[in-house]
Amino acid sequence: MAPNIIYIHTHDTGRFVSPYGYAVPTPHIAGLARQGVLFRRAFSAAPTCSPSRAALLTGNWPHENGMIGLVHRGARLSDPSQHLANVLNAAGYESALVGFQHVAPEDELSELGYGEVVFPGSFHGYDVGPAAADWLRSRRSEKPFFLSVGFSETHRVYPEATEADDPRYIAVPAGYPDTPEIREDTARLHASLRIADNAVGDVLQALDETGLSADTLVIFTTDHGLPWPNAKCTVGDAGTGVALIMRGPAGFSGGKVVDAMVSQIDIFPTLTELAEIAAPEWLRGTSLRPLVAGESESIRDELFAEVTCHAAAEPMRSIRRGAWLFMRRFDGAEFRILPNVDDGDAKTLMRSHGWHKQAPDREALYNSVLDPHEQVNLVNDPDYSDIVADLRDRLEKWMEETNDPLLDPHWKPPANFRLEDRSSGQS
Repeated sequence: MAPNIIYIHTHDTGRFVSPYGYAVPTPHIAGLARQGVLFRRAFSAAPTCSPSRAALLTGNWPHENGMIGLVHRGARLSDPSQHLANVLNAAGYESALVGFQHVAPEDELSELGYGEVVFPGSFHGYDVGPAAADWLRSRRSEKPFFLSVGFSETHRVYPEATEADDPRYIAVPAGYPDTPEIREDTARLHASLRIADNAVGDVLQALDETGLSADTLVIFTTDHGLPWPNAKCTVGDAGTGVALIMRGPAGFSGGKVVDAMVSQIDIFPTLTELAEIAAPEWLRGTSLRPLVAGESESIRDELFAEVTCHAAAEPMRSIRRGAWLFMRRFDGAEFRILPNVDDGDAKTLMRSHGWHKQAPDREALYNSVLDPHEQVNLVNDPDYSDIVADLRDRLEKWMEETNDPLLDPHWKPPANFRLEDRSSGQS
């Protein structure tokens, strides 16, 4: 029997939830992991909002599906019929959206395949969670369903911290200075996480109450890393590392932990397999089921990520293979592109110390085992020249195979994109 599918997605959370070892208030998400499957090394296809979501929901790379920037700045899917909801609908599903999505303008959502769209007054979890729960409780159709449930948390601006999140006793995210300002900002992040987690709890409780849990695959994930400097809008671990938890039938249960490297573009082919739907020919991913069933320890040797435009143009590509991460910029930037870094206490503090004037590396090579925080760039070390050459060649071949627009040395952002000045904030 085709499973029901619930796709729960937060905004700008990375892996900063308790199942990944962080002391943060997410008990419902932790409970989902204990009942389902946790993917420790899941990555988004892009470290920016619309491109990441579009890649997950079409199963191919942002520069292939057309989403090389943000929807509200002019980017669009080149073929909305490739959206997961449309594919599932053609196989007999009914599809609905509750809350946030960021893949199409609000007046074009029907093109994505959503037969029902519920806007509960805001995109915050405290409104979206109960609305999704109400949708589940009031549903009467016998068809399998695909329900997208999206929250604005943990996007900035964060809510005020609660009494439960005392900044004096909070650990800041790795890679940031442990100062009172950053601890207070982290406390507000905790408050945002608490809202998202409560909303997840609303959905899970409704599934239990309606007897739908056993026949429903629940996916919990986010679009990319935290909205902090050197994270969101970068193609390293802090930008593309994401939480991915799946719970449901076909072996997605039992508190399993998968350590293999996977991409969010692997979710679409997983769903077509579970729903017994022929996989569309455009899919670039590979089903996760062999990892979950214990039939394979790995489904991919290499993994790619990309960013082209966010608030401003900042084209980058990356490849992961084994212990190595190779990143390449295509913009010749001589300073940090500040419009692509969300405003917050970490940005303010780091900018006050001159971080914004540092020239980003055009190319970078990191050993993810010895240097997980990507501090030592080995790209110019002659001992690693063969590795650099191999990864550079593999990245270029991928770009050629997928017709990446950055192959054009004179590439410019589409004229209809509404982008910020890259030098904004440098003075």
